[in-house]
Amino acid sequence: MSSLDALDKLRTRIQGLRAKTIDNGCTEGEALAAAAKVAELLDRYDLSLSDVEIREAPCERREYETHRKKRIPLDDCIGAIADFCDCRVWREKNAAGEARYVFFGLRSDIEVAHYLTEVIDTAVRSELGRYKTTAEYQRFRHQDRHVANSSFALGMVASIADKLVAMKAGRDEVNNGTGRGLVVLKAAVVDIELEKLDLKLRTVSSRSRMVSPAAYDAGGAAGASLAINPAIRAR
Repeated sequence: MSSLDALDKLRTRIQGLRAKTIDNGCTEGEALAAAAKVAELLDRYDLSLSDVEIREAPCERREYETHRKKRIPLDDCIGAIADFCDCRVWREKNAAGEARYVFFGLRSDIEVAHYLTEVIDTAVRSELGRYKTTAEYQRFRHQDRHVANSSFALGMVASIADKLVAMKAGRDEVNNGTGRGLVVLKAAVVDIELEKLDLKLRTVSSRSRMVSPAAYDAGGAAGASLAINPAIRAR
């Protein structure tokens, strides 16, 4: 199977996963299960490529539009998504002044990063909708519910980010056991191509935000209550 055929197969599997999750709305558990599955597919794809194919593979960019002008809770998870997919990410504004995330890396990696961002964004909205029906949420005064909403979402994305970091560490340990050093090889390729873009990127410290501890903890619990094992095996 050629690398293009393998990439087409990966895209087809991603489209199938999207139909089961994003198109129907999804829980956080389904989002993490999708992350575990897509990680397995991505690792299988990477292992099917030779070192020469990886070095010669073009790097591309893929945008994810937030349709928001202000910072959103997903900001606190986007770095973990990019690391999970061995690509780079930055935040910029589109022509309408709305924020968007730009993933940069190998085509397969940015496809997966974009998909996972969709899945996690959908899961946060779905879980927040469920949280709003709880007695705990109903106890918030009307004027405090905006803070409760953002606090729940922040707690949830923080929990998801922690899980992605742990899952990535497990994947790297398995993949490093193959002796090929794929993670290091891909990072070198992406960094070289990123440098050619001569972008003026800067790190922006996150602003302090008011949160409701109760809502934040509820969001964290929505994530922490689920243990996902990627079941990635050496091949």
